[in-house]
Amino acid sequence: MANFFDDNPDLQFYLGPGVDWDTLAWINELGFRHPDGFRDAEEAKTYYRDVASTVGAFAAEEVAPFTAEIDRQGVRFADGEATFPPRLDSIFSKMAELDLFGLTLPREVGGTNAPLLLYFINGEMLARADVSVMAHHGFHGGIATGLLALSMIEGSTEIDPATGRLVRTRWADEIREIASGRAWGSMDITEPDAGSDMAALRTVGTQDADGRWRIKGQKIFITSGNGKYHFVIARTGPAAGTEVGRGSGSDAGRGGGLKDLSLFLVRAYEDGPDGTRRRLASLDRIEEKLGHHGSATAALTFDETPAELVGKRGEGFDLMLKVMNHARLGVGFEAIGLCESALRLARAYAAERRSMGKTIDRHEIIADYLDQMDIDIIGLRALAMHAAFHDEVGQKLELYGSALPPRAFTNGHSNGHRNGKDARGLGPAQAARHHRSEARRALPLLKYLGAEKAVEMARFCLQIHGGNGYMREYGAEKLLRDALVLPIYEGTSQIQSLMATKDTLGAIIKDPKTFLKALAHARWRSLTARDARERRVAELSYLALSAEEHIIRSLLAAKMRSARRKPISSWRKEILGRWDPRQDFSYALLHAERLTRLLADVEISRVLLAQSQRHPERGPLLDRYLARAEPRVRFAYDEITSTGGQFLGRLLESAAEAHPDPHPDA
Repeated sequence: MANFFDDNPDLQFYLGPGVDWDTLAWINELGFRHPDGFRDAEEAKTYYRDVASTVGAFAAEEVAPFTAEIDRQGVRFADGEATFPPRLDSIFSKMAELDLFGLTLPREVGGTNAPLLLYFINGEMLARADVSVMAHHGFHGGIATGLLALSMIEGSTEIDPATGRLVRTRWADEIREIASGRAWGSMDITEPDAGSDMAALRTVGTQDADGRWRIKGQKIFITSGNGKYHFVIARTGPAAGTEVGRGSGSDAGRGGGLKDLSLFLVRAYEDGPDGTRRRLASLDRIEEKLGHHGSATAALTFDETPAELVGKRGEGFDLMLKVMNHARLGVGFEAIGLCESALRLARAYAAERRSMGKTIDRHEIIADYLDQMDIDIIGLRALAMHAAFHDEVGQKLELYGSALPPRAFTNGHSNGHRNGKDARGLGPAQAARHHRSEARRALPLLKYLGAEKAVEMARFCLQIHGGNGYMREYGAEKLLRDALVLPIYEGTSQIQSLMATKDTLGAIIKDPKTFLKALAHARWRSLTARDARERRVAELSYLALSAEEHIIRSLLAAKMRSARRKPISSWRKEILGRWDPRQDFSYALLHAERLTRLLADVEISRVLLAQSQRHPERGPLLDRYLARAEPRVRFAYDEITSTGGQFLGRLLESAAEAHPDPHPDA
């Protein structure tokens, strides 16, 4: 019997010693005090592994054999409603029977209280079977988990600190409905004229005299948008006390910018006792897409649709980011699943296809392709586990707060931190900040590299198949069609690279002393560390930090050129006191994707180094990854430090001359 968990030793490592499941189980079970919960970490870990094996078998036996059928039949749209064909209906009914939709939810609302990391691991295996099924699965448990988390953030959830029981939560009924499989939801952000630029959103939320909210506007490209529950971002005007027109950077002047956005929960329809449906928001169409045919991508219109405000007015952008973090993690694991499928398909074909007297997997170029795919997947999975662990621990330490009994926290098996620190011995608040910092650095790197590698590996898979890869019957072309959306949705690759670059450089500007110490430390370790692997990883870190230093120096030089055109009295303030990432980081943003690729290779190398230090059997995997990463990092470093500087300098000078600051002393 096929099983996508049992046939994957690297994935099995992470359901064993590769992840600090003791900490995850302790946090999720609130210290093992729940009367219906697990008694200890060992009991919890046995359950987690059993779930992974069950989902691995389900993905291999109940989903993967039907991926061509799912792709061919797609989602049907008629009379304003979308319906799944029988095969998809059957798959999701079986998921409901397995309690997969409530996996991460508290027992009091129909869940089994498992960690989010287990949910993401399941997502990888489902994506290996079919990405459409994985995506729609995510908008069940993912939306229900989002409802619970947002309720906790706004303070409308109560947990009994003595037992860890969920006493109440704002959307308990909705969460139960989703956990049962009877409903699902979506995240509605994109509009016809606003995608990544959220400050350009036009959907409006208005409040009547009785305090009730209504939504008016159109949303497009909404994954699983045929569902009942919708998180909708809408413009409401700023919260009381917020200065109108003061958005973020260039957002200022467009309404209230990002501060003008609020988040709402909207029901798209109501089903009556007799089975009739009354639509509160119209389902305009289901998009005809290149790939992901089994996933409904919808356009909807809200016309004075009743809505519930989530959190406070004006908090929509910040709350959306909290939900989007999980979505981007999900895409990272989805990408790994697709990569795994591409590797398995290519490897199987290459082992059978003969050319020039031998199977093509024995030809050097093809063997190199397969080896590169294999070790890149191992690196991506290490980064994904690292990001997901830290994001979950950091968020739950913040959310559960006083409900957790006292405990000193470990670093979660993720050493090799950039600043040399970990979370050992910290209290919950300090540990939460540490874990969220680790997650914030890793998340855009995972989303960027995972999505780009999925396209690359699907392309390799098709190429290895040769002419057969271009034919539908072999499945390689479907993988490429499915992969191409991953660098686009849930934040484009370019947006991820901008986030990573701005965060990295912003930290340097905020604390240059710590950066210089890190630079010196990396150089010292690259020369003096006793372990050869540690020296090699330190050398990569040094190259990354040196590239960052070069970018900062270039930005300072551009600022100085700009300052010379202004009164001398304003130079100090101009150079040191006024940094707008959108305006002043131009040279850095030119290199954002190069820097992101470099940072991702370094981060993966650090994580694999930490693994090899605890588990010597992982050492050869680090060696293989470094053999690929070292030339990539050197190339990216050379690109950043040797191109574009003079061109950007002239461009910035020309812009300053064409558009002088009318208020140089403001």
